[in-house]
Amino acid sequence: MKIKEAMNPSIITINSNTTPLEAFQKMYKEGIRRLFVMDNDGKPQGVVSYTDLIGVLGSIKPSKENIPQNIAEIMSRNIMTISVDDTIKNAANLMIRADISGLLVLEDNKPVGVITKTDICRLVAAELLVPV
Repeated sequence: MKIKEAMNPSIITINSNTTPLEAFQKMYKEGIRRLFVMDNDGKPQGVVSYTDLIGVLGSIKPSKENIPQNIAEIMSRNIMTISVDDTIKNAANLMIRADISGLLVLEDNKPVGVITKTDICRLVAAELLVPV
């Protein structure tokens, strides 16, 4: 199966000036675990995960001295991507090897969707479940 058949075409994004708290609130509202950081032209700049934000926000002391001012300070600049024409098997292998839970999907070097471990688990479950 190809990525384009299973990916989520909705990419929830933020910009690098977003604060960690704003990013966390957006994740919570959207029910997602990662946000892609895009520049004004829609080009990927980084990615921030729920775990990244919990690590930062969970360690804040009341003084607020050590709070990062924006996502650019904590985002990972190493964005793992995959082509819409690649396979689900390759996506799963890439996520396992890189120890990540989601990939940005590209078509003609432009972001067009996201594929996650959860998406892949849903596919596997659908294949394994037998209708009653």
